Amino acid sequence: MEATVTHADTEGTVWGGGNKPLNATYGKMMIWFFIVSDALTFSGFLVAYGFSRFKFMDTWPIADEVFTHVPFMHGNPQPMIYVAFMTFVLIISSVTMVLAVDAGHKLKQNRVAWYMFATIIGGLVFVGSQAWEWGTFIKGEYGAIETKGGSILQFVNVSEANKQVALGDFALHTETERVQDKANEGIWFESEGALPTYTVSGVVEGFKEHENLRVRTQLLDEHGHKTILSREESLKKLENATYVVEGANLHRNEYGSKLFADFFFFITGFHGFHVFSGVVLNIIIFTNVIVGTYEKRKSYEMVEKVGLYWHFVDLVWVFVFTFFYLV
Repeated sequence: MEATVTHADTEGTVWGGGNKPLNATYGKMMIWFFIVSDALTFSGFLVAYGFSRFKFMDTWPIADEVFTHVPFMHGNPQPMIYVAFMTFVLIISSVTMVLAVDAGHKLKQNRVAWYMFATIIGGLVFVGSQAWEWGTFIKGEYGAIETKGGSILQFVNVSEANKQVALGDFALHTETERVQDKANEGIWFESEGALPTYTVSGVVEGFKEHENLRVRTQLLDEHGHKTILSREESLKKLENATYVVEGANLHRNEYGSKLFADFFFFITGFHGFHVFSGVVLNIIIFTNVIVGTYEKRKSYEMVEKVGLYWHFVDLVWVFVFTFFYLV
């Protein structure tokens, strides 16, 4: 006797195609799987950052002294202002994405297009701002000296309430101490970028000529401020000076521990790549909205899918902003 499968039997089983887990389509489920796996990746990065910061807590750079730049306001430090602006723009773009998804549920093509366009503009502003912040961080502002032990020494003026002083304000111009390392000039498997603007001897000699200058180390005191040495201690510390540091890269960092720069480039760069990818996806979906692809389908589910990704990117930045910039 042959077994028969009724329509009701098929409808009543999850794997028969009748029911949908969490009432979500296959596409939405895959987006959620990606978001969960990517969230674990970002969590690993932030946990590693936390462990490193805890281990080197006494020498970790102070964010309020690093991220002080605002476009067109050079020389007027505004701690965290521009980073806060970037965060605000990204949050607003998430709001416009919510409005686009809502308009899609109501099958209002024009509103979806306008809200998607606003989301794209917000994403581009954020990515552009992050690129500017990277450029500013890499270029640096004040410069510093690296000692034999790898410590970073900055300079302050005690007559101006311990205001940080740039190398260009006191360093003397001396003859170059060495030539630039190049792979084709006897340096095996090694090359380097442009030489620093000033030499170690030029910085030291210029420091000796300015009595009001002091060395500020990367070591934090009990109040969370960087330790400022006496004049005698400063001169003694400069005896171990080996390299002039201007800006930050993966090898040296004028703001302090090079691990800070490593995590900054890696975490913000990884997140920036996600935002850029989201902008590209939004542009593709926006184009489809304009040509009426989803209007013909009578479904704007693709807008909702890319919206889930965009909200995830926004949420991740909130954590990055909190742990990297604020804490």
